[in-house]
Amino acid sequence: MIKTRVSIDVLGSKAFRLLLFFIIAQGMLSCSNQSENKPDKKPNVILIITDDQGFGDLGYYGNPNIKTPVLDSLAERSVRFDEFLVNPVCAPTRSAIMTGKYAMSTGVHDTYRGGAMMAPSEVTIAELLKEADYKTGMIGKWHLGDNYPMRPQDQGFDYTLNHLSGGIGQYGDWPNTLKGDRSYFDPILWKNGEQVQTQGYCSDVFTEAAIDFVKENKESPFFLYLSYNAPHGPLQLPQKYYDLYKDIDPDANVKDQGLPYPKVTEHSRENARKVYGMVTNIDDNLRLLFKSLDELELEENTLVIFMTDNGPQHPRYIAGMRGRKGSAFQGGVRVPSFWYYPKAFKEPRDIKTPAAHYDILPTLAELTGAKIPDDLKIEGTSLMPLLTKEESELPERIINRYWSRDAPVRYRNIATRKGNYKLVGVGKDDNGNDQFQLFNLDKDPYEQNDISSENKKLVDELKVEMDNWLNTMETSEHILDSPRPIIGTVFENPVMLNQNDANFIKKEGEKKELIYWDAIIKETKNYDIIVHLDQAMMDNGELELVIGDQREALSFKGEGQTNFVFKDLELSEGDITIMPKLYVMHNGEMEYKYPFYVEVKSL
Repeated sequence: MIKTRVSIDVLGSKAFRLLLFFIIAQGMLSCSNQSENKPDKKPNVILIITDDQGFGDLGYYGNPNIKTPVLDSLAERSVRFDEFLVNPVCAPTRSAIMTGKYAMSTGVHDTYRGGAMMAPSEVTIAELLKEADYKTGMIGKWHLGDNYPMRPQDQGFDYTLNHLSGGIGQYGDWPNTLKGDRSYFDPILWKNGEQVQTQGYCSDVFTEAAIDFVKENKESPFFLYLSYNAPHGPLQLPQKYYDLYKDIDPDANVKDQGLPYPKVTEHSRENARKVYGMVTNIDDNLRLLFKSLDELELEENTLVIFMTDNGPQHPRYIAGMRGRKGSAFQGGVRVPSFWYYPKAFKEPRDIKTPAAHYDILPTLAELTGAKIPDDLKIEGTSLMPLLTKEESELPERIINRYWSRDAPVRYRNIATRKGNYKLVGVGKDDNGNDQFQLFNLDKDPYEQNDISSENKKLVDELKVEMDNWLNTMETSEHILDSPRPIIGTVFENPVMLNQNDANFIKKEGEKKELIYWDAIIKETKNYDIIVHLDQAMMDNGELELVIGDQREALSFKGEGQTNFVFKDLELSEGDITIMPKLYVMHNGEMEYKYPFYVEVKSL
C-alpha cells in the first residue's frame, strides 16, 4: 500500500485542519457503516419458574401480607399476561413449556407413578436454541424423567444442576429423602449427571449456580431455565425468613376485599406463613441475579420471563379465584407471567388475550431466530405479535386443561375454553350422569355462576371440542406406549430406578399395590441388580426379583441390611419389566414392603 505524506509546511493550517477533519469523518463513517452491518447479538433468555406459588402469592396482585419487592418491580416493568394458563400440576406444565405441546402427547400426564416421564424423541426449547448457537443451562427442578435418555442433559442442556423426582426430599429423590425435615438444606444434587454435595439452602444454591452460569456464558447468547423447587412442600425455610411472617395473620386485609375466599384453618394459615417466607427468599435471590445482569451489562439484551407452574397447594389468598393446585378451575391453572426485555418490549402493560405455557417455545424461537423443524407439530402460537404490539389479539383458539392420576378420565377435572367461555367437567352425579358447568369468564372471572342450564347448545358445542381433544390425547403415541429408561448405555451406569418413575399395580391377593419399572435393555450382557431399602432390615423375610420371565429369589434374616444384591445376571436386549417383591414377617404375617430404589449396574 502507498502512503501519502502531507507536509504542514506545504499546506496552510486551515487546509490541514480541513484535511484532518475529512480523514476523521471518513473514518467515523466507515466505523458507523461497519457497526450498521454487524448483526446484533442474539438476546439472552432466562426463564424463571417457581413451584406451587399461586397467583396471589405476590404483592403485585393485591396481597399486602407478603414481601416481594423484586418481583413486584419486575411486574411493573414487564409486559404482563393477565390470562396465562398452565396445567393444574407441575410435571405436565413443564413438559408443555419444553415442547410447545399438550403434556399428554409428550407422555406426561401426572407427577409420579410413571406419569412424569417425557418422551426423549420430543424436541425441546433447549435443543432448538442449541442449534441456534445458544449455550443452554437447566438449574433446579426438572421432573420429566430421572434416567437416560430423559434427563435434562439428554434433552439439549449443556449445563445441568438438578434434583430428582418432583421435589427435594420426596421419595423419588432418594439422595435427600432420609434427611427428613432438613432435605432443603445442603441438598445432594446432580451436576452434569454427577452426584454433588452442595452447601446452603436449596434456593440459594440454585441462584448461585445461575449467576455463575450467566458469568461464564456472558460472551455468548445463552438460555437459562431456572426452575426453583420452592415453595413446594415440604415447607422448609431458613429461620430468618420464617421469622418475617411468624406473627402475621395471612388473612388480614385480604379476606375482606369482597372477593371469594377459601375456607382456611390454623394449619393452612401456618402453611401460608412458611410459603410466604420461601417466596421472599426467592425474591431476595432474584435481586442478586438481576444485579449480576446489570453489572455484566446484560440486562438490556436479556429477556427475563417469570411464571409459576400451577396454583397454590394449600388454601390461602388467591385473588378471588376458584380452586387451587390440581384443579381445572382458574385458581389451579391461571398464573403470573411477566416478560421483561428492555431492548424490545418498551412499554409495560397488561395483555388480556389468553396465552399458555405451550406458547413459550414458538415465541422464543421467533425471538431468537431458532428454526422449528417443518415436520414438528406443536400446539403453541408465538406471542411476539402481542409482545411487540404488532397485533392486539390472537386468532381465537381452544385451550384445554386436565388432570387426574389416571389419564385420561372422562369427564373429571377437565376444562375446555373458547374465548371467554369455559366448560368444566366435574365428574358424575349420583345417577352416574356426566356433569358439566359453564362459565362466562368475562362476566364471572371467579367461576361462581354456572350458566350451563340456559346455554345447552353452547355446552354441546364445547363438549364436542372436549371430546375431540380427549380422543387425540387417548390415542397419542406416548400415552399408548409410555416412555421408559434405557439400561446398559455409556451415558448412565449404574442406573438408579426411583419411586417417582415407577409404576404401581394392584394384584389379586395382595393387600398393597406392587411397584415395578418398565425399562429397555440396550444390549444383552450381565448386570448386578441391587435393591436398596429406606431403613435397616431387622425382620426376617423373602425377596423375589422378577425380571421379565426370570425369577431370582432369596430368603434372609434381618441383620440390619440396607440392600440386597443379585450379582451377574444376564439380561436380554429389549423391553423388560423389573419388579422386586419384598416381604417381611410382621405380626406373624408376611407383609409386602416397597423397595427404596433399585440400582442396575452393567458389567
